[in-house]
Amino acid sequence: MRLIDGIEKVKKRLPYPILTIGNFDGVHLGHQAIFRMLKERASQKKGTSIVFTFVPHPLTVIAPERSPKLLTTYKDKIRLIEKTGIDAIICANFTKKFAGIKAEDFVRDILCNILGVKEIFIGSNYSFGRGKKGTPELLKSLGKECGFTVTIVNEIKMNSSTLSSSGIRALVAKGKVETASAFLGRHYSVEGIVIEGAKRGKSLLNTPTANLMTANELLPKDGVYAVTVELDGKTYGGATNIGHNPTFKDKKFSFETHILDFDGELRGRTLKVNFISRIRDEMKFAKVEDLSAQLKQDIDNVRQILKPYLK
Repeated sequence: MRLIDGIEKVKKRLPYPILTIGNFDGVHLGHQAIFRMLKERASQKKGTSIVFTFVPHPLTVIAPERSPKLLTTYKDKIRLIEKTGIDAIICANFTKKFAGIKAEDFVRDILCNILGVKEIFIGSNYSFGRGKKGTPELLKSLGKECGFTVTIVNEIKMNSSTLSSSGIRALVAKGKVETASAFLGRHYSVEGIVIEGAKRGKSLLNTPTANLMTANELLPKDGVYAVTVELDGKTYGGATNIGHNPTFKDKKFSFETHILDFDGELRGRTLKVNFISRIRDEMKFAKVEDLSAQLKQDIDNVRQILKPYLK
C-alpha cells in the first residue's frame, strides 16, 4: 500500500483512480464494505483503489468544541485501512485554509486536476467543501463535467442499526463494548505505555496492575472489563479498571490492567488492551479488604468470560 501524506505530495497520477472520501474513524464494517467495493471495481478496471482522508479530524479545525473523541489514532486508522488491501491512502492536512475551499473548487482542482479521478464511491449522507455545501447530487453533476462517475452507497446496517462512527463512539462511551466491537468487526482496543502508578495493586490488594498512559482519545465508561492483552506477540487474559478509584482519597483517574498469569516487569512496555465485556460499575468500598475480595471475584469472572478467547 502507498501512503501519500499530503495533497502537495501527489506528483504523478495513479492508474485509473477509484476513490472514496471520508474521515473513516474506527474503520468499521460500513467503511470496510465500501473499501471492498473499491477494490472490486479497481480489479475490474485494472485501476487503483484509493482512500482519501484527513488529519486532523475536520471538526478540530472548524468547531473544536464539537470535535469528537476518536475511536482510532491516526496511526491505527492508517494501519487498519492498509489491512483491508486498499492500494493507496491520500491523507490531506486539514487546515483552516483547506476548510475554506469551496465544494466546486475541491472537485475541479483536487479530484479532477491533481488526482484525475475516474470513479468515486461515497455514502448517501456525505457532504464536503466550505460550509459542507457539497452534496452527492453536486458531486454527480460535477462528475459529468469533469469526466468521472459517482456511486452513492446507501446506509449500511447491521441488526437494523446504521453503522456509523458517531454511533460506535456513543456505544463505547456507555461501556457497551460488545456491541461496539460487533460493529467494528474487531474488539475495541486501546494501546498504551505502562507508567508508574500509585503502587497499591500489589502492596495493598495483592493484585498487581499495569497503569497505562494512552494516546487514544476515547476510553469506555468507568468500570471493570474483561480484556485480552497483547504484549510482545503474545496474548494474555486480563481485567481492566477505568475510573477514579473511589475507595481511596486521591480519586485520581487511572486506566489499569491486571494481566492474568503474568509475572514480569512491565513499566515502559507497550500493551494493547482489547475490550471483551463489561463486568461491573466502579464501586466504593468501606474497607480495602472488601475491595480486594471483589477484585478476586472479578478475576474469577474474567477467567470464565475469556475461556473462548484464550485457547
